[in-house]
Amino acid sequence: MVLWPGYAGGQISNSYDNTAMPVNNFNIQGLSDDQVARSREQYGSNSLSYKKENTFFKAIKTLASEPMVILLLVTSGIYFISGNAADGIFLASSVVLVSAISLFQDSRSRNALEKLKNFTQPHCKVIRNGKTIEITSEELVVGDDLVVEEGKSITADGTIIHSNDFSVNEAILTGESFSVYKDRDSENNVIFQGTTVSSGLAIASITAIGNETRLGKIGKSLEAINEEPTPLEMQINNFVKKMVIAGALVFVIVWVLNYFHSYNLTDSLIKALTLAMSILPEEIPVAFSTFMALGAWRLMKMGVVVKQMKTVETLGSASVICTDKTGTLTENEMSLAKIFVPGSKITDAAGALNDNEKAMIRMAMWASEPIPFDPMEIALHRAYSKLGIADERPHYKMIHEYPIGGRPPMMTHLFEYKGKRIIAAKGAPEALLKISGLNDDEKNKIESVIKTLTADGYRILAVGEADFPGNAFPATQQEFRFVFKGLVAFYDPPKKNIGAVLQDFYNAGITVKIVTGDNAATTMSIAKQIGFKGYEKCITGEELMKLSDREVQRKVEDSDIFSRMFPEAKLRIINAFKANNKIVAMTGDGVNDGPALKAAHIGIAMGKRGTEIAKEAASLILMEDDLSKMVDAIAMGRRIYTNLKKAIQYIISIHIPIVLTVFLPLALGWIYPNIFSPVHIIFLELVMGPTCSIIYENEPMEKNTMVQKPRPFSVTFFNWKELTTSIIQGLMITCGTLAVYQYAVYNGYNEQITRTMVFTTLIAANVFLTLVNRSFYYSLFTTIRYKNNLVLLIISITVAITGALLYVRPLAIFFGFKAPSVQQIGIGIGIGCLSVVWYEIVKFIKRRRQAEK
Repeated sequence: MVLWPGYAGGQISNSYDNTAMPVNNFNIQGLSDDQVARSREQYGSNSLSYKKENTFFKAIKTLASEPMVILLLVTSGIYFISGNAADGIFLASSVVLVSAISLFQDSRSRNALEKLKNFTQPHCKVIRNGKTIEITSEELVVGDDLVVEEGKSITADGTIIHSNDFSVNEAILTGESFSVYKDRDSENNVIFQGTTVSSGLAIASITAIGNETRLGKIGKSLEAINEEPTPLEMQINNFVKKMVIAGALVFVIVWVLNYFHSYNLTDSLIKALTLAMSILPEEIPVAFSTFMALGAWRLMKMGVVVKQMKTVETLGSASVICTDKTGTLTENEMSLAKIFVPGSKITDAAGALNDNEKAMIRMAMWASEPIPFDPMEIALHRAYSKLGIADERPHYKMIHEYPIGGRPPMMTHLFEYKGKRIIAAKGAPEALLKISGLNDDEKNKIESVIKTLTADGYRILAVGEADFPGNAFPATQQEFRFVFKGLVAFYDPPKKNIGAVLQDFYNAGITVKIVTGDNAATTMSIAKQIGFKGYEKCITGEELMKLSDREVQRKVEDSDIFSRMFPEAKLRIINAFKANNKIVAMTGDGVNDGPALKAAHIGIAMGKRGTEIAKEAASLILMEDDLSKMVDAIAMGRRIYTNLKKAIQYIISIHIPIVLTVFLPLALGWIYPNIFSPVHIIFLELVMGPTCSIIYENEPMEKNTMVQKPRPFSVTFFNWKELTTSIIQGLMITCGTLAVYQYAVYNGYNEQITRTMVFTTLIAANVFLTLVNRSFYYSLFTTIRYKNNLVLLIISITVAITGALLYVRPLAIFFGFKAPSVQQIGIGIGIGCLSVVWYEIVKFIKRRRQAEK
C-alpha cells in the first residue's frame, strides 16, 4: 500500500517534522527482513502468554463431576463388592468409553473455538523495506514502525515519531473514557497495546511487545474472566438440574421400596441406580456445547467470524437488520464524478476543467487528511494528482487541524509554506451553507444543484476556504468566515448482488432498515435502484432526536431510511427496536458505529473496511464485507437452532421409554421386574449420545427454513407444544416396548427372550425415531434424501453392534439375551417401527393444513 496516491518517488530529509507533508511514508524505511528476523529471535513474538490450566486435565476434572460418570463408578464398585466382577469390569470400561466420547466432543468444540481465535487475530500496518504492508499483530517485532489510524486498535507499545491530529482512548488501562491527544514532541508521546485510536494517524517505533507491554504486565487478570452463560444455556442447564433432582428422588424412593421388599442392600441399590441412570439426560449439555462451537466453526468457513457464542443461538431470531449504505449496499469504490463551482454548471470531473474548477479540487484535497484512508479523500488526492499542476504537497506544513465534527459534520485543515496559508474545509453541504455567508438566492441555487446530484445517487461534499491572519485560532471551525468554493460529487455504485440479498431477507420475514450518515436524497436514490422496500419513508437524525422515546418506538417501525445519522441517533434506533421486542442486527464499520453495534443483539462489523473499534464492539464479523453472507449466517443460525431442538426432542422422547420400561415392571410387580440392568442402560446411552450430537448436528437445513418468520426471542427453548410432542412420542414407544413385554409373557417366553424382544423393540424405535425426527414437517420419504452421510454410518454401527449382542453367544450371555427367532425379532422391529412412524400422519395433516391456507 502507498500512503500517498499519485506519488511515484521523491526524497526528503531524514528529520521527521510532525507537521510536514513529505513523500513515501515520510521517508521512513522501517526494518529490513533480516532485522525483523533478528528482532524476533531476540524478543519473541507479539503474543500474550500466561500460565493456563491444562485443558485435558480440566476436561477430566469436569468429567469426574458428571452425575452419569459418578453413577457408573458407584454401580461398578457395588458389582465388585457383591462379587459380580464381569458387570463391574463392563461398567468400569464403559466409564472409559463415555469419557472418551465426551473428551472427543470437547476436543471438537475446543478445536473449533481455537480456530476462531486464530482467525480473529487483529492485523496491523507496518513500514518495512520502505513499503507499508499489512501483517498479523503476532508478527510485529520490536523496532517496527507501526502505522495506526482512526478506529484501529494499537497492537504493541511504542514511541510516536509522526502524528496528525492523533488522539487515543486509553480506558482499558486508565479507566478514563475521554481521549488523550499525543504527538512526538509532547511528554506523552507513547502508545500502548490494547488502546484504540480515536482520531487522526500516527507512526510509532515499537518498543515493547507481548508480555513486556504495559497491558501484558497487568494482563493476568484477563485470564480469570469467565463468559456469562447465555439464556438458552441457562434454560438447558436448569432443565438438566431438574432431571438430576428428579433422578435423585426416584433413586431414593426405589431404593427404599426395594430394600423393604427384599432386605437385600446391594440388589436394591443396583436397581435404584439403574433407574437413576435412565433418567439423567446428560447428552443435552454435550449436544448444546457441540452445536454452538461447531456452528461457529461452520460460520467461520463461510467467511462469517462469530466472536461470541451467544450470537449463534440469536442469529435464527433476527427480525430486523439495520444496514449502513456505503460499502454494504454499495461497492465503496468512490470516484469523483461531478463538480460544481458557483456561477457555472455541473461539470463531469473526467472532462476538461477550467481554472476555478481546478482550484476547487485543490482546496478539497487540502481539506482532506494528508495521509488519506477514507475512499472519498483518496479519490480527491487522486484527482488532484491528475490536474497537471505543480504538486504543492511536499512543501506545505500543517499548522492546525479541526477534526470532523458537528451536525452535520465538517472538518478543517490549516497549512503554511513560505508565508502562504491555506485554510480548507469540507463536509456536508448543509454544514458549509450555514457558515459561508451566502444570501438566500445563492443558497437556493446551490440547493437546487444538490437536489439534482443527490437524486441521481451521488454523494456530495461541499468545499470552503477561509482567511485568518493570526495564530490565535478560534475554538471551533464554524467560527471561521468561509467562502463557499463549490461541490464535489462522488459515485459509489450499488453492489451487483444487493437486490437479491434484500429479497432473501424479505422472504425470511426480516425487516431491513437503512441507517446512514449520508443525506436523504442520495440514500433514497440508491435505495430505489436496488429495489429497497419503503425507500420513500425517511427521517433524519436531528428529527429523530426531537421525538420522545414512545414516538421513536413508533417511528422506527414506520420509517425505512434513517439519514444523517450520528452515534446517539443510531443507538436510539437500536434501543427503540429492542423496546419493541425485536431482535435487531446492525452492520457498521466506523468508530461512530461502536455504541450501536455493542447495543444490538447482533452487531455486524465489516472485516475489510471495518475499524478495530467496530470489530471490537461487534459480535460477528463479515470477512468479505458482503451482506449476502449475513443471509447465510441467519440461515445457519436457524439451522443450528432447529437441529439442536431436534436433538433435544429426540433425547427427551427416547429417555421416557427407557425410564418407564425400567420402572413400571418393578413398580407393578410384573413377572420379570428387572428387565434391564445398568449394562443395558449404559449401552442405550452410548447409542443415544452419537445420534443426538453427531447425526443431528450434521443435518442440512430444511428447504422451508428461510421462508418462515423469525422465531420470537421470547419463545423459550422448552415450550409446551414441543415438549408435549416429545412426551407423546416417548409414551408411544413405551406402549410399544411394554406391549412386546406382555406379548412375550403371554406366550410363555422366559426372561432372556422377553428381555431380548423388549431391547430389540427399543433399539428399533431409537433408529426409526432418529429418521422420523429429522423433520417435524416433511415426510420420512423426503428427509431420507437429505444429504447426511453420518445417518447411515451411525445407524449401521448401531444395528451391527445390536446384532452382535443378540447373536454372538458370549455377549448375549453377558447381557442376559438369547438369540431370538426371525418371528421374535420381526415383532420387536415391527412394533418399534409402528410406535414411531405414526407421527408421519401428524406431519401429513400439518402439510395438508399449510397447503389449504
